[in-house]
Amino acid sequence: MAESTTRSMHVLIIADPGAASKRIASLTDDFEEQLQQVFNVDAHLETSTQVIRVQPDHQLEMSTLDSFISVYDKVDAVLMLTGIPRHTYGKPLVAEVLGDRKVAVISFPTLGAWPSKQRVHKILTSCINQFVPYGLPASANQSVPRWGQWSEKSDSGHQTLHAHTFTGGPRLILGMTSANDPVRMASKLSRAMAAASATGAFGIFYNSIWQMSHYLSTARLISIGLIAIAVMVIWLITTNRLWDRPDRERLAPVVLYYNLSTVLTLIVCVIALYATLVAGILVGGLIVIDPGFMSLTIQAPAAFTSYLDIAWLSAAMGVVAGALGSSFDSNADIKNLTHAQRLRTRVYSVDESE
Repeated sequence: MAESTTRSMHVLIIADPGAASKRIASLTDDFEEQLQQVFNVDAHLETSTQVIRVQPDHQLEMSTLDSFISVYDKVDAVLMLTGIPRHTYGKPLVAEVLGDRKVAVISFPTLGAWPSKQRVHKILTSCINQFVPYGLPASANQSVPRWGQWSEKSDSGHQTLHAHTFTGGPRLILGMTSANDPVRMASKLSRAMAAASATGAFGIFYNSIWQMSHYLSTARLISIGLIAIAVMVIWLITTNRLWDRPDRERLAPVVLYYNLSTVLTLIVCVIALYATLVAGILVGGLIVIDPGFMSLTIQAPAAFTSYLDIAWLSAAMGVVAGALGSSFDSNADIKNLTHAQRLRTRVYSVDESE
């Protein structure tokens, strides 16, 4: 018992800039305490933010790994959180443990959108347990994730943790979408927003829009809104060439995840743009349009829903105009927001070939 209390553990966590590093920064103190409780050791935790590169075949670039670790002395375990999605054997690869090097590589997007501290703690603890020189106490069995399963240890000490087929894919797509930060992307579409706002504002002053919105059913209004959103998403994908094709056949599943996350990112972004337009036009309509004048125009009592219908239809027109306006937004800004992780992998491929 006395021996276990004097045992120490030095853990180094290296995280990609962005979502991974922010999440690690928020749980460092808690995780250090958890290591002390779970393994009954004097835990020392260090963190570093570095760009972690993965080769096109999803293998870690060992030269980069060695350069990161060489500046630290006597590290018992290295946990590397990469923002690059990994996929092998038809399943998302959550973590890979290189037992001979005491290194674990965790794909942060596979943990889902905004993963909880408990989920991140479980993955990190489970990875450390694969290569510590002493057994994990029975109290730590709960750290093994229920939504994944570790493979058998190979002769080299390598192990992999794959997510389940049905839940792992959607969780990975949501994690990649969250990393793309759709809200921040919306702020980059300034010219699209300007064109959409200018066009949508016409709905406040043209009473033909009032009459049309009054006679359209709720189902048709919703359909018009969905069509407008789809038009802008397709336009953004087409004009900015955001739909990617795999360079190698075995990368097809990963590229598919990239494409699906790009589409979902744009959908969330455009919905946010649409909601902003509806709110703005609704407020403007309530201020500008007199209820009595509206009643005379639509030949029916003016209600709040009448203003909402006008705002909804006007916003749909604005979103379609915004698609055209997005052509004047920076192509590089839009691509970087949806392709940042993908470009990082490609850059490494180009460097290797040179």
